Amino acid sequence: MCRAHGLSGVLGARAWTSGSRTPLLYPDAVTLTEDATADDVLDAVSTGPGCSVKDSFATLDLSGAGFHVLFEAQWLHREPALPAPAAPDGVAWSRLDTPAELAEWAAAWGGGDGPAHLFRPELLSDPSVALLAGRAGDRLSAGAVVSRGGDAVGISNLFAADGGDLDAAWAGCLSTVYARWPGVPVVGYEQGDDLAAAVRQGCVPVGPLRVWLAG
Repeated sequence: MCRAHGLSGVLGARAWTSGSRTPLLYPDAVTLTEDATADDVLDAVSTGPGCSVKDSFATLDLSGAGFHVLFEAQWLHREPALPAPAAPDGVAWSRLDTPAELAEWAAAWGGGDGPAHLFRPELLSDPSVALLAGRAGDRLSAGAVVSRGGDAVGISNLFAADGGDLDAAWAGCLSTVYARWPGVPVVGYEQGDDLAAAVRQGCVPVGPLRVWLAG
């Protein structure tokens, strides 16, 4: 997402950081190791209001620096040996190819009033990213962002449009991912109803994370 917005960031030994403010909903710093410290992230970012830090191991305490916990979630892992869920009948999943498809997807993701501008056409040409859409006839009913990196496939931004069936969205997305990237584990993180739906489709919680927000 940062590359699509013209930002590169710095990959350090214990944290990824961006000296410039990242796009809305995306962190300015991400811890990469359990022993990362507050200094590893705060010394490399602009810590004013709106700054956010993904505390990947839920080990930091940034409250003394003017941050509060925005939310907590659970990392997820799904074994590649597990069978893929059956895709729901009547919903066809495919990868987005055009800016028009992306605009439709972003509007459905945001429910008509979310920050759809986050998803720029540059994402369509990034070989490490695939934006997936599930369609029931002409209606875009679900979607997700899939990122391939290292030895895993990451699922994020999964949604069921108009308050639809999250279990069906997870099943359809996972079925598509396992067909396109067989033998590769699936990872991600979720909370609340999204977490419960992912677990019902075979994803296993493997540890906590926190996101801190300044201001």
